[in-house]
Amino acid sequence: MNKDFVAGMKAALPILVGVIPFAMISSVAAVSVGLSFVEAMGMSVIVFAGASQLAVIQLMSAGSPWIIMVLTAWVINLRFTMYSAALAPDFQKLATWRKAILAYMLSDQAFGLSMSHFVSTDEKLDHRWYYFGNALTIWAVWQLSAIIGALLGPLVPASWGFDFAFPLSFTALMFGSLRDRPTVIAALTGGIVAVFGKGLPYNLGLVLAITSGIAAGYWSENYKNGRVMK
Repeated sequence: MNKDFVAGMKAALPILVGVIPFAMISSVAAVSVGLSFVEAMGMSVIVFAGASQLAVIQLMSAGSPWIIMVLTAWVINLRFTMYSAALAPDFQKLATWRKAILAYMLSDQAFGLSMSHFVSTDEKLDHRWYYFGNALTIWAVWQLSAIIGALLGPLVPASWGFDFAFPLSFTALMFGSLRDRPTVIAALTGGIVAVFGKGLPYNLGLVLAITSGIAAGYWSENYKNGRVMK
């Protein structure tokens, strides 16, 4: 087995502590709003994006219009275009069908693990295999955990409170990514807006937090590079 693939798999293991409950609660939430096991798993496999899955499920429970659900999921998942752009140089020579598979498995965790390793080490490794190793591991564990969550959904009391899974899944990645001023400003802006926008209807606070964080980080990056007036 390719050594870089194995290295990627090993790197993903600590992150699974947050991925497992995150996937389980996503399926539990899907079942709780009336989706069947097949529908819940269909969402998990096809969408494979926990944050947008939970946002849409919350909107479903509130009886929101379908267009709000679609736009919310779209905005939340816009970050993957930036992830893809950052990873593209390493994958541009691959066949289109291989790119499609790797793009489908892209997640916050896989991107964070891969990019953090790429920029923090001088060792020679095949970035494609390293990414594939951790992305596949995260995807497989997510789907297995989602199956368990969908099966046990009706039996899991709401009082168990799996909310800890969401920040746990991203905290390590977030702190590892705060390497310069633009990323710090983006994180702070998004966090502050999310807190103050928590009470907005249709989960719009999350949408505003994401767009504000992206805009603040983009402006800071341009300011640092002298592309805006100081």
